[in-house]
Amino acid sequence: MTTDRQDRILHTIRDQIADRGEAPTIREIGRRVGLSSPSSVLYHLWQMGRQGVIRRSGQGRSLRYLPHR
Repeated sequence: MTTDRQDRILHTIRDQIADRGEAPTIREIGRRVGLSSPSSVLYHLWQMGRQGVIRRSGQGRSLRYLPHR
C-alpha cells in the first residue's frame, strides 16, 4: 500500500514517461511533490520498489512504473 506522497511520485513518473518518453530525475520528482531532499525522494522510491510498484536499475533515469498497479 502506498502513501499519498508515493501516489504523487508515481503519477509524476507516469506523466513524464508519457509526455517525454523518459523518467524524471530524482530532483525533478522532488520539485513536483514538494520534497527538497533527494534522499527523501530516494527513500520513497526504495519503499515503492520493495512494494513492487516501480522498478529501478540504479542508473540515472532508469525508473519504470509497473502498469498493473
